[in-house]
Amino acid sequence: MSKAPLRLEQYDTILYNANLNPMGVPDSVTKALSDNMDAVIRYPGDYYGNLKSAIAVYLKCDADHIVLANGSADLLHKYAIAIEPKRAMVLVPTFSEYETVLKTHDCEMVYYELEESKNYQFDLADFVGSLDSSLDMIIIGNPNNPTSQIISRDDLETLAEVCKELDIFLIIDEMYIEFTEDYKDLTSVPLVEEYDNIAVLRSVSKFFAVPGLRLAYAIMNNKEHMSTIETKATTNSISSLTAVACLTMFRDTKYIEESRSQIYTERNLIYSAMATCKKVKLYKPFANFMLVKLLDVETTAQKIVDACKLKGIVIRNCENIRGLDNTYIRFCFMKPTQNDLLVNTIIDAINS
Repeated sequence: MSKAPLRLEQYDTILYNANLNPMGVPDSVTKALSDNMDAVIRYPGDYYGNLKSAIAVYLKCDADHIVLANGSADLLHKYAIAIEPKRAMVLVPTFSEYETVLKTHDCEMVYYELEESKNYQFDLADFVGSLDSSLDMIIIGNPNNPTSQIISRDDLETLAEVCKELDIFLIIDEMYIEFTEDYKDLTSVPLVEEYDNIAVLRSVSKFFAVPGLRLAYAIMNNKEHMSTIETKATTNSISSLTAVACLTMFRDTKYIEESRSQIYTERNLIYSAMATCKKVKLYKPFANFMLVKLLDVETTAQKIVDACKLKGIVIRNCENIRGLDNTYIRFCFMKPTQNDLLVNTIIDAINS
């Protein structure tokens, strides 16, 4: 009889692969759920007006430009229904869900490969040169997952202009943008007022650490697409309790500010600590996670993953991400003592 895998019980399991805010669920959300259980007797749509208003204040945008959805995948499905893309482009490497969703709508995928020699940073001039009117849609993560790289608002505005000329709809996924420094200068939300061929996607799953509430939302200024989504998409897809809880979280400035401060500190500390190891290449992170390339030919991603598991640490093996291989790992930033354990475990595994 085979033995169970070794597990050191003194360590709690830490999900460094989930990219969630280490502060956990905001107390304001827990209280809102507890205080408003009677919301379940009302139809969800009764709460959507107030929810959109709260989002509009949070983002400083027009409430009429907001689209609600039951998670990011649902949001992408809504845009696929509205735009009916036949050919779409995504970056490589990037979040695989973009491709997964679009393929269910019989959309042909085109891949633009980010260059490792440029640290997977976005080259606007080169990217624009690869575009033509055969494309119907482009999806770009900002910050991009798994590279944790960002694109300036100026570059995205230029891209939006090019896409408008080519009749391409541009989707900018900002799921992780609240974790970045000076994100209010980075977000593309202000561009929505000027361009009707873009949509900016957001989610509460990662920054507010509530993936179970299933709320994603987008900002778009295109009446035709908005009308199509309202007509063809599922109504009341956001639960009453989710609406009530999220209404509260967008106003929780204490949680928001403390989260950004903690991530900023831990991101810098982990990057500095890992930089002392000459057997890895770090891609300077701007979100709440970091991509790492293992340089030792005898060290694979799986070796590091297995070593981390013995300490209760779960990190991401990136070998099944298009554009990467078995020399890449990704992990997010958690609490200080947990991060110390993570860094020491990875470095020890590399040197063993």
